[in-house]
Amino acid sequence: MKILHVEEHGVSLEEVHEVTRFHAKILHPKSSSVSVVLNKIACWNVDVHCDVILYLAVKRSTVISRLYLLLRNSSQKEAVQDREKNQLSQGYSEFLLSSPNGSLKLNNWFALKNPLSTSINPEKIQLLPADTTPSCCKMIMGNTGVDIEMELIGDDEKTAWRDMLQADQYITDTHSTSAVLGAGRPAESSLTGSAEQQLRSVRTEFVKRVSRPVLDVLLERLLQHTVINQEEMESVKVIAERAEKARDIIDMVLRKGTESCSRMINLLGELDPCLCSQLQINVRVPT
Repeated sequence: MKILHVEEHGVSLEEVHEVTRFHAKILHPKSSSVSVVLNKIACWNVDVHCDVILYLAVKRSTVISRLYLLLRNSSQKEAVQDREKNQLSQGYSEFLLSSPNGSLKLNNWFALKNPLSTSINPEKIQLLPADTTPSCCKMIMGNTGVDIEMELIGDDEKTAWRDMLQADQYITDTHSTSAVLGAGRPAESSLTGSAEQQLRSVRTEFVKRVSRPVLDVLLERLLQHTVINQEEMESVKVIAERAEKARDIIDMVLRKGTESCSRMINLLGELDPCLCSQLQINVRVPT
């Protein structure tokens, strides 16, 4: 694939360095400043497909979250994950929510609505171009144990997106569980057995739920704690697909026995306590 430039003095072809489902990337554009301006104008109302990501933590009796609206197949997701990386060790978890059914207008504004929120700041979020750092809405609500209903409303007052995050997906620990459930329902009990038995029993859910940033840090920490060696880390590090990487990591640790499984569980408890609560695994288990 090449890009065709039509100018007053003739035409020219330009090499494309990367092609995704909706975009073509040029590392060294040859177009003039006039064409750059025209491209900016042409892209102002372009239809694009996007994803919605939520970072959330339960702090005592409060749910704190940040919602991002990202262009699909762009570098924005990696930029957001890098920005939020340090928050994962502080109890935050990443949730990839459902995508809008259709396309949205680039650069348009959308108001975030949640009937139970006590604060949303800013109240609107803008769908920004791929070369721009994505913005987010910070949402705070009481830890009432109910499902979190979210909605994005366009300037035309029409619903552009709607989704719901269930309560049992964001409860972080036993204390929070008791406070959240509140209505007399008992908190779920943790798994029993050796670390290897616990890890093996949650293998499928771990692969399904663990986020890419947690996997990247977990891999480094497993190497630091000599659970895996450098060669093993390098062989997993190059895997691009999140679920496949998660599957390789947990299978690799399971093959090493109970002590290694115990270390992985403890590391996972430090990096993503919300996930450990969801999986119901004991962070400090006997080896």
